[in-house]
Amino acid sequence: QVQLVESGGGLVQAGSSLRLSCTVSGLTVNQYGMAWFRQAPGEDRKFVAAYKGGSTYYVDSVRGRFTISRDLAKNTVYLQMNALKSEDTAVYYCAAGRVITSTVRTKSAYGYWGQGTQVTVSS
Repeated sequence: QVQLVESGGGLVQAGSSLRLSCTVSGLTVNQYGMAWFRQAPGEDRKFVAAYKGGSTYYVDSVRGRFTISRDLAKNTVYLQMNALKSEDTAVYYCAAGRVITSTVRTKSAYGYWGQGTQVTVSS
């Protein structure tokens, strides 16, 4: 049984940092594309960052502020978020999938999802 469990969300002030964790069981993170998506109230779930085949991918709005990484020994994926802005407020979801380069940003390409963790940034 595959499980993805996110943690690390919270309420912070603009300019602060948070590190989200996604602890995975039932699959090995280095054999899958791993990604973070986020969903703000009233909006669709959108791509944030992904790690696939040694490469990282980011949406333009977080590039230079967020970093996705993996700890293979812990089978865990992280999202380090710096210089947070109010527009980063959302529920953040971890995802795993057998993606290819052209689909790393595509929500439907990921077959496994966590339950989400809330990030709220106050201005």
